Amino acid sequence: MLELEKVEAARRRRVRIGSLTIGAGRPVVIAGPCAVEPGYVEQARALARTGVDALRACVYKPRTRPESFQGMGMEALPLLAEARRHTGLPLISEVLCPEEAEALADHVDGYQVGARNMQNFRLLEALGELHRPVILKRGFGATIDEWIGASEYLRRRGNDEVVLCERGIRTFEPRTRNTLDLSAVVVVRDLTDLPVIVDPSHAAGNRRWVPALGRAALAVGADGLLVEAHPEPTTAWSDAQQAIDLETLTGLVQSARRSQAAPS
Repeated sequence: MLELEKVEAARRRRVRIGSLTIGAGRPVVIAGPCAVEPGYVEQARALARTGVDALRACVYKPRTRPESFQGMGMEALPLLAEARRHTGLPLISEVLCPEEAEALADHVDGYQVGARNMQNFRLLEALGELHRPVILKRGFGATIDEWIGASEYLRRRGNDEVVLCERGIRTFEPRTRNTLDLSAVVVVRDLTDLPVIVDPSHAAGNRRWVPALGRAALAVGADGLLVEAHPEPTTAWSDAQQAIDLETLTGLVQSARRSQAAPS
């Protein structure tokens, strides 16, 4: 049994995003505000002091309603450069179309494809051809097979630098923003060699529940967490209700350090 576990562990793919390696057995924590704000540089410096491994750096945000804050766009690029210079941490930014990915190529270390774009196949093919790391979130109505199938659009264009991210699915339960499917972590690790991380923030929709869901994700073998965090959560320009504070983030980082990814 032990030998089988060693073989399976060796089969797992490791994905590098800048200085960060996901899937190496050490769970990682990627954190930051939902969207980059004018105060992002100081926020990034404060986040770095908690021990996180990489920063959320989203300058484009798909929102349910058009009047909601959509991100700073290209105006945020100087902030990204300053944040990287001060912290030395990798930056990961959501993109909605190939043109945005190309514009951000020299400014971030990896891309995020959000739940709404999981099956935007032209975007996935374009990101596959760019050969840059991609965190692919599960669509809120997608099956596990559909999610893995979406990852193949990237891989068949020659890009194996893909990380899957479970962020909750839509069910009949209205108390949480989405229903976190922890079983998906176990199943995906059995079906593919790609690392899988968990976003407890979008699953919970409430900052009070994020730490427990994050620790549960680590317990079932997630390769890391993607969380929304802010030095002053109630003032966040986007998704303020689910952003955790720095003290809570520090606790999650410490939980990740005490964990090791479960064998496949």
